[in-house]
Amino acid sequence: MSREFKSPVTKNLWEYAVVTVSTLIMVFGNYFFKFPNNFAFGGITGFSTIVSALTKLSASQFTFIANMVLLVMGFIFIGKGFGMKTVYSSVLMSLALGAMDRWFPMGKPLTDQPILELVFAVFLPAVGSALLFNIGASSGGTDIIAAIINKYRDITLGRVMLICDLIIISSSYFVLKDWEKVVYGYVTLYICSFVLDQVVNSARQSVQFFIISEKYEEIAKHINVYPHRGATVINASGFYTGKEIKMLFVLAKKRESTIIFRLIKDIDPNAFVSQSQVIGVYGEGFDKIKVK
Repeated sequence: MSREFKSPVTKNLWEYAVVTVSTLIMVFGNYFFKFPNNFAFGGITGFSTIVSALTKLSASQFTFIANMVLLVMGFIFIGKGFGMKTVYSSVLMSLALGAMDRWFPMGKPLTDQPILELVFAVFLPAVGSALLFNIGASSGGTDIIAAIINKYRDITLGRVMLICDLIIISSSYFVLKDWEKVVYGYVTLYICSFVLDQVVNSARQSVQFFIISEKYEEIAKHINVYPHRGATVINASGFYTGKEIKMLFVLAKKRESTIIFRLIKDIDPNAFVSQSQVIGVYGEGFDKIKVK
């Protein structure tokens, strides 16, 4: 979801537009598919149900307290930008759910197909949550814990949420007293973590290019300007011809591949180009090295 912007104002407008759309996707999935079916909840919502059954605190009171604590942690460990966007997402979600409850009251599930309902109950919130992570935000709750751990440790967001929610959903049996709902919760949890990792990782995938062209200098200069990536010149020689050549080595995000191919074609349509996907790239402009 990352893009090049000419001004900070344009960048902020784009990011908050993405946060708005992502949050509404989560609201739609939760309200129309997850809530009416009473699938076992993970996250703060699920944990608050357990706490309210064991203490004098209501679920709403515990949810508010826990979210405030986690939000402060988000400001401290991740940054002000993350905190502000998360506050906006949390407030928007609360208002949107309240509006949906008023305008479209749900007395029962939309269909009599629980598996179909489960698919939408999982897929929509997972996609919305992944889009929020890609823009540097979250909807609050255990998402903040996952974002903090992912920042400092090489553990995927989906895996962190899987561990947290696995404990919560397993404990929810003592409240729900229904193993069927708990099993649905396990299925929801696994698919959600899988979808989350797929969407997040697809936006962060990197590729490498080997480019052989007589116009390598012009190609390298354009790559430096846009998409603003570095290029390394490697001295090489053709085995068959014995001719000395220059080869460019370029690392970029997968979403920037089209830009690079387009400028190569415009400068030298006869260039020889090799592209391959890499497992990880660490350093300036890419991911930070995280010690396990």
